[in-house]
Amino acid sequence: MKTILADDKEFICDIHAPCFQMLSPEEAELVRNTKTQVLFRKGDMLTKQGTFASYILFIINGLVKQYIENDDNKSYNLKILKPGEFVGLSSVFSKNKYSYSAVSLTDSRAFLVEKETIETVVKQNGMFAFNIIKRYCEQNTNLFGSLGNVLFKQMNGRLADTLLYIDDLKTENPEIFHLLSRKDIADFAGISTESAVKLLKNLEKESILNLKDKDIIINDRSKLEKISKTG
Repeated sequence: MKTILADDKEFICDIHAPCFQMLSPEEAELVRNTKTQVLFRKGDMLTKQGTFASYILFIINGLVKQYIENDDNKSYNLKILKPGEFVGLSSVFSKNKYSYSAVSLTDSRAFLVEKETIETVVKQNGMFAFNIIKRYCEQNTNLFGSLGNVLFKQMNGRLADTLLYIDDLKTENPEIFHLLSRKDIADFAGISTESAVKLLKNLEKESILNLKDKDIIINDRSKLEKISKTG
């Protein structure tokens, strides 16, 4: 992790996100004075579940894996966060601890904004508050969807969901599967690594996909979508 200063070539002077464009000059200055720009190297932690939340993060570039974990060091992957998304947004509206962990899958840059600053602006700017709440609700919808998949689908369906979700990211991130281990894929599906490897090989035998080193190439998306629905 590296703090990026104003005289660094990598420095980005402002937060280019629609919600921040709704701020008044005074509010924008408040955010500007309480933010820090940070470079996270691949594998760096952005947040740790259960630790005190003093700031939220806005991803400028790179990819970040969001996940929850239990006391037995088992984890469940929730989402891959992309540029333009927030990390730790729930701490603005609820408890003062991060509800999940986040780790950088690639070198990533983010703005760290003091949580109290976001709280202040939310209270006094209705349109900004609306957009922040909208993003918060979208995150919750994603969580409920993930919970539903784990509770009501069998392993085949859960793995199919995971592969379709990750494959959708390939357009903008062609190397996405190379960034994820088989355990990562299993943790998105809520199954063991051994089960994930076995199911992937079965799907390859059925010519639904090809396994090429770490990459996964989907040959028959319609069949995979059918497995997702019936699984």
